[in-house]
Amino acid sequence: MLTEQAVREALTEVLDPELGVNIVDLGLVYAIDIDRDAVAVTMTTTTPACPLNDYLTSEAERMVRERIAGVGAVSVQLVWEPPWSPDLMSAHARALLGG
Repeated sequence: MLTEQAVREALTEVLDPELGVNIVDLGLVYAIDIDRDAVAVTMTTTTPACPLNDYLTSEAERMVRERIAGVGAVSVQLVWEPPWSPDLMSAHARALLGG
């Protein structure tokens, strides 16, 4: 079923290959908007110059398409405001990263 929670769960399958932590727990996903069968994800990366920008956005789109039945259009937009900070990470991510 296409819900915000289902999209969030699909996005937990997208791992930052440098850190080994998913983008949801890293606090990179800022918003999930659903309009009928269309999904729009607004996210960031740890820095605008992150070499993984294209990889993370394409993986986010792929996981939403693969993991949720009935999805039509999927768009992933990278934003830099507000800037990402470690404060956005979940307690789980902090524990995994030793913080």
